[in-house]
Amino acid sequence: MKKIESFTVDHTDLQPGLYLSRQDHIGERTLNSFDLRMTAPNHEQVMNTGEMHTLEHLIATYLRNDETFKDDVIYFGPMGCRTGFYAIFTDALQPEDVLSLLTDAFDFARHYDDEIPGASAEDCGNWLDHNPVMSRYYAEKYYQILKKWSDLSFSYN
Repeated sequence: MKKIESFTVDHTDLQPGLYLSRQDHIGERTLNSFDLRMTAPNHEQVMNTGEMHTLEHLIATYLRNDETFKDDVIYFGPMGCRTGFYAIFTDALQPEDVLSLLTDAFDFARHYDDEIPGASAEDCGNWLDHNPVMSRYYAEKYYQILKKWSDLSFSYN
């Protein structure tokens, strides 16, 4: 089997940041998939499922409620390796929009101290596995990375 593109990125060198991992063309539109790398793979401890689950609920809810770009948010979810998340947006978002939207979303999550959206047995398949305290820790950590991020090409190199 051919190795998929995301497995060709050198994960021994990859640092936390925001990277454009792929672009898929659907008709006249382009879907841009982003790698939100929150920890350094193979160098830092991975996030536990509770904090990732909480961040998934908070960030996905925030993105899908954004008045300007909610219709251009395709997906937000965790990486299996637990070092970050994937976000997919339409080409309606320019690079500066992506950075601004994600910075605002993580700013929201780092301060969030209320009931977790969708965290009930009726709304979620694993509603008891949440960790709001650690989600705020990781949201703060990633917010600081995004505030300093200046590479709007979002290149891995």
